[in-house]
Order: sequence, then structure tokens, then C-alpha cells
Amino acid sequence: MTGGVCFLPCCLAGIKRRLFVGKQILIIDDQSQLLSLMRRILEDEQYQVSILQNGKDAFSHMRALLPDLLILDLKLGNISGQEILKQLKEDAITAEIPVIIYTAAVLEAEEVVKMISSNTKLYQRVYLVHKPFELENLLTLVGQVLNEPVR
Repeated sequence: MTGGVCFLPCCLAGIKRRLFVGKQILIIDDQSQLLSLMRRILEDEQYQVSILQNGKDAFSHMRALLPDLLILDLKLGNISGQEILKQLKEDAITAEIPVIIYTAAVLEAEEVVKMISSNTKLYQRVYLVHKPFELENLLTLVGQVLNEPVR
């Protein structure tokens, strides 16, 4: 040990692990089965995945975590996914986080399309997926979004 810094291989291994950790994804959905399934599939692809089943604390959780990607269900029990999206994109700290939104509700999807169309600059890097969706297609979209350069 020199000057308080450890150069032992065991310490360097920990540093190496932290350097090569996958991208951080936050998934917000009120259905635990879908959350667990998506978490497992994304972790198999070497992403770090956090899940949140309650949309009430979603915004503060996002500000604290600052994930590389948010995957968001529009139909949450206690708060609208649209409201979370609006808060996220209007906040300077979280505005650049890309978002994949999914829903089975046609009317809600149309509302989101209108919201995005009304301010494309504010809602850039927001992607809408209709349920049911193939998990393979979601994985492809996640990969594309996370590798897309920020505008």
C-alpha cells in the first residue's frame, strides 16, 4: 500500500468491474410479473436494471438514480405514466433520459402521440410501444436507444 492507495489485484478487480458495468435501466410498471420478466431478460443482456412498482415516487427515484434509459408503462395505478413523462422531460436534470413507453390502451397511446407531436423538441428520444409486444423487439429497441447519440 502506497499513500493510502491499494494496488493489490483484489482491489483492482473491483475497479475493473465498476468500469465495465452495463447501462442502467429503470422500469416502472405496476404489474410485478411483467417487471420481473423484463428485469431478468435485460439483466441477461448485461444491463443493470432497477424496478419500481409504485409510480408515486417515480420522479424522485429517477432524479436520484439518473438511469441511462427509462421504460415506463402508461397505465399505473396511482399516477399516470404521462404525468411522469412530463415531469421527466420538463426537468433540466432528467430531460435527456430517453424513454420507452408502452401501453395497451389505444386512447392513451393517441394522447401521448399528440403530446409528443405538440413539442417534439421537449419530447425527443421518447419511443412508444404497443402491448402486447415481443420481448425480442423490445431488446432491439433498448439496444438502439442506448447506442443512439444524444442530439
